Formats: sequence, structure tokens, C-alpha cells
Amino acid sequence: MEKLWTGRFKQPLNEVADAFNASIGFDRRMWRQDIAGSIVHAQMLARQEIISREECEKIVASLGDILEEIECGKLEIDPKCEDIHMFVEGELTRRIGDVGKKLHTARSRNDQVALDLRLYLRDECTEIMQLLKETVAAFVGVAEQHVDTIMPGYTHLQRAQPISLAQHLLAYCAMLMRDADRISDAVRRMNVSPIGSCALAGTTYPTDRDFEARELGFREPCQNSIDGVSDRDFCLELMGAFAITMMHLSRFCEELILWSSWEFGFVELSDSFTTGSSIMPQKKNADMAELIRGKTGRVYGHLMALLTTLKGLPLAYNKDMQEDKEGIFDSIDTLKTSLRVFAPMVETMTVRKGKMLTAAREGFINATDLADYLTKKGMPFRNAYKITGQIVAFCIDSGTDLESLPLEDYRSFSPLFEADLYAEIALENCVNKRISKGGTGRESVLAQLERERHLLASIKL
Repeated sequence: MEKLWTGRFKQPLNEVADAFNASIGFDRRMWRQDIAGSIVHAQMLARQEIISREECEKIVASLGDILEEIECGKLEIDPKCEDIHMFVEGELTRRIGDVGKKLHTARSRNDQVALDLRLYLRDECTEIMQLLKETVAAFVGVAEQHVDTIMPGYTHLQRAQPISLAQHLLAYCAMLMRDADRISDAVRRMNVSPIGSCALAGTTYPTDRDFEARELGFREPCQNSIDGVSDRDFCLELMGAFAITMMHLSRFCEELILWSSWEFGFVELSDSFTTGSSIMPQKKNADMAELIRGKTGRVYGHLMALLTTLKGLPLAYNKDMQEDKEGIFDSIDTLKTSLRVFAPMVETMTVRKGKMLTAAREGFINATDLADYLTKKGMPFRNAYKITGQIVAFCIDSGTDLESLPLEDYRSFSPLFEADLYAEIALENCVNKRISKGGTGRESVLAQLERERHLLASIKL
């Protein structure tokens, strides 16, 4: 297909340079958005009497046919075209002749590609928001089953205090809801229309940018035509949000990998989300979790690559900006496939309550409660802290634990100890006494679950 920009050139583009310059291999995925934008642009041109009503109807009808034929597979996108915009315009012109050539009046590929990209990302973010919603729902569903499942909470990967598994899972709900909020906020800022900015300076035609923005679902046109074609902040914002989301998925995947090991044994992942070894028949590997963890770095890399690409670009459009698409497209694909695997992997894991409880009974994770016991009896906390540390050291030397240590041994450290201390340091009580808002106590966890259900229902796609 002849290049649409060949008028000024005397020699054809070198074949290697042609392949290097082309973006059809990756921007072809925006064909729906390109056609949608072109239909509205034709309608605007007719409204403004820049083209006739008959010409508009002919263009719109033919674009509709192209859309339908690509959709059903009757029309294949030509890989020899430079980009998706040239393919659509070239196919339109092939079908309706010179009338098709009028479509590009009062626009440039610069504002056209900016438009297509915003439309495409908006559509993709709707799907990502749905997948995030399903992932939070998966966490909520498992958490509802484990409000009373006790496990050790960790700091520094050392057993710290007893918590409920539900409380641990709800921490990830909070992370993912922030991710949804970040993406939604980025989409709001992205949702301005660049079409009509043309190459960079606007146009001499009496266009109606407000009409095009409104018809395409944007809240307004961009306010500066140079910014309209050179802005890729929205890509960076979304890629940043995607990177943070992947980081959150990766953190839980790291825990699943640890928890499903023989050393922990807290969970067993479903056979449907694990693989085996080619040589060791006993192995059951958490490969899906490992892949999500690994793919997180890939999304980070795309964000850094685009930041680096944009940092030295003078205004307005530069061909370097073509490098935005492969990175953000791959980031979207990676996040979507990760979320599709992640939610059912969480839903189908088997929780080994006994293993979690056994681990919680070791490591003196009720020591803080013992110190609090003395504090409630009137001892300053720092003194209570020191005495509790001495008791823990005594238990370690004696090969016992806080629950089994006789009362007379406790009283050798402080006369404030009474028989009621054993109820204070019982793991279930240690968990449920955490009555502060957001804490691990049963009532607090139930309140958090209710809040997550409400937030899930309020997410707008």
C-alpha cells in the first residue's frame, strides 16, 4: 500500500527502515478505537459543513462495514501498512475513492494516535477494574471462612503477634482497593480529548472539538493543542498504578510460595495452579505464583523505559513516542493475565488451620499480651516489657512456653501475677482483645469485611 505521506519524497523508503518505522505489528489492536474516532470525526466535519452530509454518510457506512468485517474475520489487517490509521484510511479510500480521502481533514496522525490510545486504555482499564473487583471478592470470600483461624503475624519474617488469617487477607483487600482508586483517578485525568489538536498547532477549519469529545465519552477537549499531541503522562500514571498493583500481587505470591513449602505448610495450592518436576516426582511447585512474582519486574521495566524515553523530548510530537505502546500494551496484558490466574488460585487454596495454629503457639507471640497484663495491674509498660523479656528468656532456657510456665515461676518475677494471666495470654483471647478499629479482633475483622463488601458494590466500571 502506498504511503499516505509520499508526496514530498523522490525515493521509496528503505525496506529495513520501513520495517523499523512501522507500528502496525502492535498498534493494530486499536482498530476499534481508530474506527470509532474516525466515525465521530466525519460526523463533526459534516456538522460543521466542512464535508457534505452525503459524504459523511458514505464514510460512516463504509467505516461501519470495515469494523464489522474485521470483527468477524472477513477482513484482515494488512501487516504491510505502516500503522493502523493508514490501514483504515487506505481501506476506506479503496472502497469509496476520493470521498475517503476527505476523512483526514482537520486532523493529523499525531492527534489521531493520541485519541486512539486514550480510548483504548480507557476500555482496557474498565476490564482491569472488573478483574480487580473479582480479586478483592476472592480475598473477601476466603477471609469470611477464616475469621477465627489463628496464625502468627510476622515482622522481619519473625513471628510477632497472633492474628486471624482473615485479618491478613483483608490487608491485601485494602491494597487492591487503593489500586482500583489509583487507576480510576488516572483514567479521570486521562479522559480528555486530544482530537482537533492536529499536528501541534490546531487547525484553520471551524471544527467543533466539544462535539467530538462529548460523542466519544470524554469530559472535555484538552486545553492546549501542543500538550494534546505530546502528553503521555496518562500512560505513565497508569503504568505506575499497574506496577503498584503487580507489586501487591507479588507480595502475596511470595507468601503463598513460603506458606505452601514444607517448612511452613500453612496452605496447599490447588493442583490446577501448580506444576511438577520432570525429575523429582514428589514436587508440587507454586509456578503460577512464581510467574506473577517474576512478571512484576517486567511491568516495572516498562514504566522505567517510558520515563526514560520521555525525559529528553522537546515539544511537540516525536517519533520516540511510538515507544509508548509496546510497553503499556504489554503491561496491560501482563496485569490482566496475572489477575485472571491470581483470583482463582486464592479461592482454591486449602488452608491448613492446624499448621497455622501450631506455629502461632510457638515463638512466644503472646509476650506483648503478657506485658500488657502487668501494665493493666499498674506496672509502667517499660518495666513490664523488661520483666516479660526475662520470663521469655527463662522459658527458652527451661524448654517451656508462656502458657505452660507454672504460676509460682511467674510470681518469682513479679507478685502482680495471678491465675487470671493464663486467660490473658490464651491465643484466641490475644486475637479477639485487639478491639481497636482495623485490628485483628473478631468484631473488628467482621466490620472490615462489611466495609470491603460495601466498597466492592460501589466500584463503578
